[in-house]
Amino acid sequence: MPLTENQIRLAVAIDDHVKSILAKGGGDEELLVSMYDQMPTFKQLLDTSTESEMSQLCQQYDGFYRFAELMERLAQGIADGSIPVP
Repeated sequence: MPLTENQIRLAVAIDDHVKSILAKGGGDEELLVSMYDQMPTFKQLLDTSTESEMSQLCQQYDGFYRFAELMERLAQGIADGSIPVP
């Protein structure tokens, strides 16, 4: 199924954000600090996209993929207890 304009728009917003941070020499730490502002956009994509569509977005947008991968590692760390949550 083709991606919707809304899915693409949301993914591009995250992709641009990540690429902007990386272009300034930032890395995962800076991405983590700035993630909060992008969480509603990412959540909206999660809620409105299939796993296949999310994979397609990750393949098309490197910055989006990096954000999604970082979110996945963060979620796994919280789930397995290696990242403590207050």
